[in-house]
Amino acid sequence: MSRTRTSHWTADAIPDLTDRIHVVTGATSGLGLATTRALALRGGRVVLAVRDEEKGRRTVAALAADGVSPDLLTVRRIDLADLDSVRGFAEGLRADHPRLDVLVNNAGVMGPPRTLSAQGHELQFAANHLGHFALTGLLLDRLPADGRVVTVSSLMHRQGTLPLDDPAALTGERDYAPMSFYSRSKLANAVFGQELHRRLTAAGSGVRSVLAHPGYTATGLQTRDITGFSRFFYSRIGNPLLAQRPERGALPQLYAATAPDAAGGDFIGPDGLGELRGHPTRVKPSAEAADPETGRRLWDLSEELTGVRYGLTAS
Repeated sequence: MSRTRTSHWTADAIPDLTDRIHVVTGATSGLGLATTRALALRGGRVVLAVRDEEKGRRTVAALAADGVSPDLLTVRRIDLADLDSVRGFAEGLRADHPRLDVLVNNAGVMGPPRTLSAQGHELQFAANHLGHFALTGLLLDRLPADGRVVTVSSLMHRQGTLPLDDPAALTGERDYAPMSFYSRSKLANAVFGQELHRRLTAAGSGVRSVLAHPGYTATGLQTRDITGFSRFFYSRIGNPLLAQRPERGALPQLYAATAPDAAGGDFIGPDGLGELRGHPTRVKPSAEAADPETGRRLWDLSEELTGVRYGLTAS
């Protein structure tokens, strides 16, 4: 796989972020928490977009005890699996912020038993993709010419498929498999990030759509909802022995969000063997993730399912 190295970039290279406003979904744990801490330590203002406001307030208190100014942090509730909640969050944020600089689409659900969202979509597809698609569309006009949308995918996007002609397949009505549907949702993230880049470019927008993946990183995601052998593997073998810490796993998305040379359409992942761990580098998405026709079809379906229309035409 062809890669373009970014040298051994670390969070120490993040530029001064004073007065820049960031929205980070899933900011109370794992990659989202590490991203929030790093941005705020460089003076960035961060809106913690979280499902549990009380946990969000505890997170702010913990970060304050760790030396982060609480004045830089704001907690707002969002349930990405519920499109009504996404709209309410966006309306409140728009009322308070005429400008947002960076949106980090980080939150995720991994491997739960089959569950449907409030609008009847499979939970992982709803929370990981549709919620972020809707949120981005509802906030896009708040991003300035140098703004960024960072969408966090996964190595597992390469194992995913998108049966866009079969609604029953997308809901798992016939053959739900938790990890297969997780891979599907992360493929949708990658397809969305690439298609958003193409449409922004065609519109002459300076806003950058950048993708990132954390490699293999130990977070609560691998053990919170997963059951069976997968839960045993991640909790007893994978996370303790193979995974990197969230502070390291967050480096690709921090690079995508802050590095001056992170370009629209870039996909940033770890530079180590198999992209499992290491420093940020440019990597390639799967062929399906980069396919413009797949991007167009997923975009059209996502606008239909969410009711959020961007007004951006296909390139």
